[in-house]
Amino acid sequence: MSDQTCNLSVENNKLVGAVEALLFVSSGAVQLTQIAEALNVKPQQIEQAINELEERYSKGHGLRIQTYKNRYQLTTAPEFAVFIESFLGLEAMAKLSRAALETIAIVAYQQPITRPGIDSIRGVNSDGVMRSLLNKGLIQETGRAEGPGRPILYGVTEEFLQQFGLNSLEELPPFQLDEDQSDEQLLKD
Repeated sequence: MSDQTCNLSVENNKLVGAVEALLFVSSGAVQLTQIAEALNVKPQQIEQAINELEERYSKGHGLRIQTYKNRYQLTTAPEFAVFIESFLGLEAMAKLSRAALETIAIVAYQQPITRPGIDSIRGVNSDGVMRSLLNKGLIQETGRAEGPGRPILYGVTEEFLQQFGLNSLEELPPFQLDEDQSDEQLLKD
């Protein structure tokens, strides 16, 4: 191994540590370009450093990097939530009702989606459940649909990802209907 390769490796370790430190002190999710600007490096270098951190954290560490809408945040690993809640004296997250779980699943897989769109999939009015999910910070308004009345569009939040232990929406399991169900049956139920 040449001296130049060793120096690049040392610099890379410093960069990875600097990215980790910035994510640690950040009060919320930050954009890749913000980190690159703060460290005076190219965004591609930050992306590589984040990938390295994610790889490290995936091996039994208590931290994770959450990615949502090209923003990054250092969070605790979901498998340690019980210990953290106990240590901090927090109540466990209130359980969501079946209706709330159905609704948040629809929003997560179909976003952006309107409340009438959710109602048509569920087959019942979702006003109360939507209010509850909005109050819990698990869904948010993301805009307005084109069309009559310009209904509000909804999507999930970063809080949703944290509560469900996801780094990004890409980690959601693939959507599939039961073998006995068709789209028509799903809408009738």
